[in-house]
Amino acid sequence: MTPRSGRTSRRSGDGAGKAMTGEPRRTLPTPPADNSLPATTGWLLRGKDGRLTAYAPAADGVLRWTEARAGGPDWSGPEPLAFPGLLPYLSIARSTEGFVHLLAVRKRPAADGPDEIDLLHAIQFQTGRPLRDWQSLGNPHGKDRVKGGRIGMPSIVLDAVGSVHLFVRNANGNISAKNQSRTGRWQAWGGANAKGTVLTGEPVATMTDHGPIEVLVPARDTIVRWLRDKPEAALERAEEEPVAPVASGTLIAERTGPGRLTHFWRDAEDSTVHAWRPGTEAARLGGPGTGPLAVLRTPVDGHDCTILAQRGPDGRPSIAAYPTENEAAGLNWTPSGEPCVGAPALALDGDGRVVLAALGEDGTLRLARQKAEPGLALAAWTRVSP
Repeated sequence: MTPRSGRTSRRSGDGAGKAMTGEPRRTLPTPPADNSLPATTGWLLRGKDGRLTAYAPAADGVLRWTEARAGGPDWSGPEPLAFPGLLPYLSIARSTEGFVHLLAVRKRPAADGPDEIDLLHAIQFQTGRPLRDWQSLGNPHGKDRVKGGRIGMPSIVLDAVGSVHLFVRNANGNISAKNQSRTGRWQAWGGANAKGTVLTGEPVATMTDHGPIEVLVPARDTIVRWLRDKPEAALERAEEEPVAPVASGTLIAERTGPGRLTHFWRDAEDSTVHAWRPGTEAARLGGPGTGPLAVLRTPVDGHDCTILAQRGPDGRPSIAAYPTENEAAGLNWTPSGEPCVGAPALALDGDGRVVLAALGEDGTLRLARQKAEPGLALAAWTRVSP
């Protein structure tokens, strides 16, 4: 399946997506690019009312854009959700009720030694509503600021009953974990020991459709995989299988079958995309590029398809699709739009159309929506105007 994409750009915000000329544009806050941090993924989400919201980590806070009505084309934003000290990275999860959970890392300079690092959690209960206060979850190393400054970037996931789980690589080379019950109470730090395995990347946590949580962490020539069957259960290490070296910050997963996840990552040596399910050989999907992928599973022309998007080698978004779990069918990568920063995002809008989103180098939000025609054809890119 070869996606088709429009190349021209229009601005939204005038009610009809028409180009605006002769109007002054205010300076946009630009999401900073920090190559030392993983790119934020899954930053475009649909709320219970069908409206899309886009989130971008920025210096000392988060930028948020909100659809004015389901299906667009009008948007509000970018709205700065400021909070001093936040690093430009987010882990984002959405509950079945439509609650959006944001997990961030805060860095505060200290006069008497190393910086203080802690994890922060905040919730948005409804589309467009204010973000609730950030709550500090501390650091798995407590008051030890030397070790606390060496933790990695966290991953957040919600289980089948809405409990929040977070996982982070700690200074000892193991995984620290913390979870919140549905009553809102955060449990003490726990985790799992890597037992001599050298972890080389950040954890990625995903829930299968049957409920168990899988936590994957890249290691040398393998991926370490832990399972948590119940909210309060210990992490159980699964049997490991050799895979191609995983580029740090590129591991991501999607539900692709009953109780099954397909894991995607970028090869650390040639930057191509791999897809893998435990018990199978990893499949090469081509597409050299940078950073993690966006993944969306949805029907296209009545066929169950997996859609992938990435930042291609030329810096532009690139999109591909193939029949779900049939990597042998092959896929073609189609570049589209203008150069972007970070990782692109994929979502379904309120009308059920595929939406490909990216953040421009000038800080603007840009989107291309699926056309009402056979196949995966995208309309011209629209630039969301402030």
